[in-house]
Amino acid sequence: MIPLVSVLILNYRTPLNTVECVKNIQKQTVAGDMEIIVIDNHSDDDSIGILRNRLEDFANVRIVEVPRNLGFGKGNNIGERYAKGEYIVILNPDTEPEPEAIEKLIKVLKADESIGIIAPKLVFPDGTARDSYRTFPTIPDLIIKRTFLKHIFTGRLKRYLQHERDPIFVRDTDWVVGACLVIRRSLFEKLEGFDPRFFLFFEDTDLCRRCWGIGKKVLYYPEASAGDRKHRLSGSSLLPLLTKRAGRAHLVSSCRYFWKWSGIRGQKEQKELKE
Repeated sequence: MIPLVSVLILNYRTPLNTVECVKNIQKQTVAGDMEIIVIDNHSDDDSIGILRNRLEDFANVRIVEVPRNLGFGKGNNIGERYAKGEYIVILNPDTEPEPEAIEKLIKVLKADESIGIIAPKLVFPDGTARDSYRTFPTIPDLIIKRTFLKHIFTGRLKRYLQHERDPIFVRDTDWVVGACLVIRRSLFEKLEGFDPRFFLFFEDTDLCRRCWGIGKKVLYYPEASAGDRKHRLSGSSLLPLLTKRAGRAHLVSSCRYFWKWSGIRGQKEQKELKE
């Protein structure tokens, strides 16, 4: 039987989180019509052993081993090659959708062909909503966000992070973070998945931008929610961009993003999407 939805969970050295994520996903109201593809991004630890041992009893789970760490986007692209579902769910191991979340999101996609990507409200353990819906960034936006300038250019930061928008309302948005999002598999393949040039960070921003580029909307849908953990791999200031591995990956990806979408290159990208 061909499943309705394929859930992609990318693991990198967090096997226990991934196991708990799989168990949580089994509680979804559409679990009976779902396959789960766990991609191990060459964790180089005991992840594979733990995953195979603790997930072997789940008939709807497939484990895919990647020969080397290819990053978030490319790792998920490899997992998608094994997907058979009509809809793809990109899900982080530490994100826990409420039991009806995936069904709600798919119903909205089914009802409106103009929507390309849909994402739920992400909620931290303390009950606050994550600013997971944002305006397409500019270089000044990122500098302001990570420096003392955020105390000066408060209006600009609010515009970028959309802090003046109430997180309880459904609305179109420029982009949503890739911790939990749903997209038709046909559209994901039409967009050729995540751009593999982004090892970590900005692959979700870029995917949403290309989605808009072919005339499909990105929808923030808080009537479905998912639990999220309050942390940032790249830190929240400039120093971690140089001192942390994830920070350096963030810096490289940001440079590639702005290079890709600047000036003539950005116009060429938009033209190719519409052809």
